[in-house]
Amino acid sequence: MLTIYGVYRSRASRVYWMAEELGIEFRSVPVLQARRLADPLSQDAPLNTHSPEFITVNPMAQIPSIRDGDLVMHESLAINLYLARRHGGPLSGQSVEEDGLLTMWTIWAAAEVEPHTVKIVLTYDNGLEDSEGGQQTIAVACRSLRRPLAVLEGHLAGRQWIVGDRFTVADLNLAEVLRYAQTEKALFQAHPNIKTWIERCQSRPAYKAMQATRAKEPIEV
Repeated sequence: MLTIYGVYRSRASRVYWMAEELGIEFRSVPVLQARRLADPLSQDAPLNTHSPEFITVNPMAQIPSIRDGDLVMHESLAINLYLARRHGGPLSGQSVEEDGLLTMWTIWAAAEVEPHTVKIVLTYDNGLEDSEGGQQTIAVACRSLRRPLAVLEGHLAGRQWIVGDRFTVADLNLAEVLRYAQTEKALFQAHPNIKTWIERCQSRPAYKAMQATRAKEPIEV
């Protein structure tokens, strides 16, 4: 059985969504981010990214990780590409060309989009969105997103999905990376194709199931 290490309030959310989409059984091992704990190495600390038990799984001390049989993997977007190919079906590439495009858009999401969207979500996570510094960070991130969002907006013109004529792992990966910026509604109002596409992605039952579980997790530890 697939084991997913990580909490839903982390990048593990995209792996949990993927597992729901695939309809596969999985075991969830909640691993908290060490930064959320005052003393992550104390004897009574919950399992977290600095716990020796988890370091044996991922020496980089980051979530998520998975164990699938004898295979251990890290990096959420790569995990999803693996799961798509491992289990097949419409979320995976149906040709070598489609496999290439799924990989291309996933790397594009990681390289061109997430470095900026993560600054936005962390500003909110730290309660700094109304501070002068926080507003400046958000403004710079939004400016940095102009070119990649313009590219994606153009790509989605006349298309419902990123690759092919169906929802794939590329849509899931990119939608999760962009979710970090959804607090900035003006960004999406200015890009109606992206707005409609991400709403389409987030209307899927598997996404709603992931979010329902995520909502049950406490924000404060």
